[in-house]
Amino acid sequence: MNTGTAVELVPYDPRWPEDYERIREKLERLLAPYIVTIEHIGSTSIPGIAAKPLIDIDIILRGSADVPAATQILLEEHYEPRGNRYDDDVWAFMRRDGRPPERIYLCPPNNRTHERRVIFRDYLRTHPAEASAYAALKLELAEIHRHDGDRYTAEKRHFVDAIIEKASDKPKD
Repeated sequence: MNTGTAVELVPYDPRWPEDYERIREKLERLLAPYIVTIEHIGSTSIPGIAAKPLIDIDIILRGSADVPAATQILLEEHYEPRGNRYDDDVWAFMRRDGRPPERIYLCPPNNRTHERRVIFRDYLRTHPAEASAYAALKLELAEIHRHDGDRYTAEKRHFVDAIIEKASDKPKD
């Protein structure tokens, strides 16, 4: 892992939803035969909170068999492959030259990583106090782990898991 990755957070940009829509339309055109749905995820999808200045997008494919064809299309469009990041059949791609940059995840149907991201996003969109707490945590961790993006992400895990548990309303074992 590259622990030299700088953590850059910027204040919420009200143009991010428009950026997402523009990118989504492009991705739908490129990957139309393979897509079930496209979702704006990550902190840029939660109004009002600081985020890394890039648009995170999950693309749910019809099935795992569509990953090679979708990957080829993304490579032809100059997306940089970032590998299987979560051991959950989720394949990541970056496009740094976009305005803003894009991080795309190809996901098979019924993917747990994707489902957790949507639960988290939707909960924070409707619970401003928790969204503010998350924003404060992110800013604190970005200061502490300014040059260690992996550690920054790992340190947010407990908060994210707690919100997903609360949102899922699952009793603890």
